[in-house]
Amino acid sequence: MWARYARVVRADVLSLREQDFITAARASGVSDTRIIWRHLLPNVMAPVIVLASLGIGSIIILEAALSFLGLGVRPPTPSWGGILADGRAFILRYPHISIFPGVLIVITVLAFNFVGDGLRDALDPKD
Repeated sequence: MWARYARVVRADVLSLREQDFITAARASGVSDTRIIWRHLLPNVMAPVIVLASLGIGSIIILEAALSFLGLGVRPPTPSWGGILADGRAFILRYPHISIFPGVLIVITVLAFNFVGDGLRDALDPKD
């Protein structure tokens, strides 16, 4: 999953490289290391934080799917995917065993996606 982060960082650095404040810093004799730490890194961190918060939801779904298939964490460690798999045998008599973990997965993933959307709106310098 690192390629997504690398692509975002590269695109931001390439666009920031052409900005006037970088040109002014170079013209005043600032070293490349200082430009990276003082100008590029703070401007690149906002998109990376947003991307990470949006990626948490897909990681939760991936872990639940692997645990549902029996490839995730081993019992007795609890996992929503494991609880869904255990409740599959009793779905007709006791549907709440599978419904509640499924609903909690959906709510948690939606919450992280809403946080990511809010961070994108708050940290977007173009607005």
